[in-house]
Amino acid sequence: METFKISGDLTFRTAQTVYEELRRLIKKRRPSEIVLDFSAVKRIDSAGTTILNVLERYTDENSVALTITNMPPEVQRTIELFKFEENKKNKKPEELSFINAVGEGAYGLYRHFISFIRLFYEISSFSLYASFFRKKLRRPGEVQRQALEIGVSALPIIILISFLVGFILALQSAAQLRQFGADIYVVDLVVISMVSEMGPLMTAILVAGRSGSAIAAEISSMVISEETDALKVMDIDPIPYLIVPKVYAITFVMPMLTVFSIVFGIFGGLVITVTYLNINFLQFITEAVQAVYFKDIIAAIVKSIVFALLVVITGSYFGFNARGGSVGIGKAATASVVASIFLVIIADSILGLIFYFPH
Repeated sequence: METFKISGDLTFRTAQTVYEELRRLIKKRRPSEIVLDFSAVKRIDSAGTTILNVLERYTDENSVALTITNMPPEVQRTIELFKFEENKKNKKPEELSFINAVGEGAYGLYRHFISFIRLFYEISSFSLYASFFRKKLRRPGEVQRQALEIGVSALPIIILISFLVGFILALQSAAQLRQFGADIYVVDLVVISMVSEMGPLMTAILVAGRSGSAIAAEISSMVISEETDALKVMDIDPIPYLIVPKVYAITFVMPMLTVFSIVFGIFGGLVITVTYLNINFLQFITEAVQAVYFKDIIAAIVKSIVFALLVVITGSYFGFNARGGSVGIGKAATASVVASIFLVIIADSILGLIFYFPH
């Protein structure tokens, strides 16, 4: 054990000298403990307090115990005043146990679920009531503009992808069914698949990737730049002002996009059946009409509307919860696409059970 008596005040004029002397003492003698005697210290400033903090870290790194004795009350109060806490960013986060990690994740999902349901309620209530009775929330031409942006702009990629899906679906099934002389059933497979499943689902996924991410990016940029706060200051609620026109637009255009997807998917199957299976156009149309029931068409329209609402609400949710500048905008858009596709598939499974589960 070594005792080091500090003579005089510990201020910015003497702090560095004291620190260097103590470092030399530690390197030379390698003591297990150093006792700092403050009996002669009458005054200490912020520089002296900083040196004490640096010295504590240095002694810890060299496995030397540091003890301070005979400290006057005035000096103690000054040290407490200027003492800084260790930067928490440099500390390694505590590792959670498996049970705690599962609990944290479950609680996080619960909070997101409650917030999502609350936003869904607000958007639904404004869509069904407020926009019709609060004229200042109406923006002339906004619904039409959103419909053009979400619907017309997305039409080319939906037509292309749907045609290729129907084309490949018919090609793969034809290679198997023709072995059993069941060429005509390729028509049934393509038509039923596109009407009841592939058409609504592919349209929703493409709209989620294109328009859902755009909604999340737009809202998140407004949140981060505090434009939504400016709307609130002007007594304008951002939800009916920004989101409700998108709800009207996407609810209107999604069924039409789904119809285009179904038609061009079936057309892709028609190309294969006519060129590869030698089934003429009239046979294809006759079999297609017999394969589809009115219930399948209703199911496709209902699915498209539900998927549309999920896409716009999910994009809005992640947009309103964005944080962290430009990086937050990218994260919000990415999270919106992933969550939208996940929710669309879950909703598709539930609606499939409702429409097709045997009663």
